[in-house]
Amino acid sequence: MRNLDQSDHSASVDKPLLSEDNAGLYEWTADAKDAKQRIDKYIVEGLEEQVSRSQIQLWIDGGHVTVNGKPVKANYKLAAGDEVVVQIPETSAVEIVPEDIPLDVYYEDSDVIVVNKPRGMVVHPAPGHASGTLVNALMFHCKDLSGINGELRPGIVHRIDKDTSGLLMAAKNDLAHASLAAQLKDHSVTRKYFALVHGNLSHDQGTVDAPIGRDSADRKMFTVTEKNSKHAVTHFQVVERFGDYTLLELKLETGRTHQIRVHMKFIGHPLVGDPMYGKSKGIKMDGQALHAAVLGFVHPRSGEQLEFAAPMPEDMEQLLVQLRGR
Repeated sequence: MRNLDQSDHSASVDKPLLSEDNAGLYEWTADAKDAKQRIDKYIVEGLEEQVSRSQIQLWIDGGHVTVNGKPVKANYKLAAGDEVVVQIPETSAVEIVPEDIPLDVYYEDSDVIVVNKPRGMVVHPAPGHASGTLVNALMFHCKDLSGINGELRPGIVHRIDKDTSGLLMAAKNDLAHASLAAQLKDHSVTRKYFALVHGNLSHDQGTVDAPIGRDSADRKMFTVTEKNSKHAVTHFQVVERFGDYTLLELKLETGRTHQIRVHMKFIGHPLVGDPMYGKSKGIKMDGQALHAAVLGFVHPRSGEQLEFAAPMPEDMEQLLVQLRGR
């Protein structure tokens, strides 16, 4: 494990802690801190509370949850090392309703659409959260989206967090989806972010190369760990310094859940406004000060190199103006 290493840009693919090898299949391995926790509560946390506990209990009663290959009851208490598998039945899929939600479209053709997602919008529906998402808006706007990622995530090739703003691409057909997904896998997609972080970095540029996995103390969060983790690399460049705050440009080499937020906390410079990984003191924001500013990829049909840039949202820009005027 290394951080602030500017020389190593290698990447690898590791086995995920949470797998989705086919639609609706989830797998976890319980560790010592999960011991004696009820199985239904454990699964609620593992699915990031996108599914209700009562719904999970119905899945358990229906035999869709196993521990070490055997069905269990909802009050089953976990032991360290238990292999938990959830196979969500097809009947529990959420019906997506197209919604006339305004979209900030940066590019669109018959294969791809690129939008600038506002802070506060969830990317795709989930059981228990079926409306107001980017997918609901895309379904109304586009009519046709790729089906590779299943009914809940049509067209979605990659995601950004609810409270992160910025550019995101979606595929309108399976050919486009396969091409964009392959580009993400081989790290050829350009993804640059702006982030305002706490503190004054000692380096003008560098690389955080540290694996990320689910935090055993709080399964809603992720952390730098060697256990059940994925390789993760983030490159950073200082854009502007404000003494006790720093504006960074960050480039993702890998795309792990909460990657920038976790890596910045790991090096002691958490994002301003981050409700999970940030500091309680200092300037306030409604959500983390993180913006997906640049997105570049090869068009799946024409082979043309495309790149788009979105300015920082108004709340981040106003915050920078305040810091410059101090």
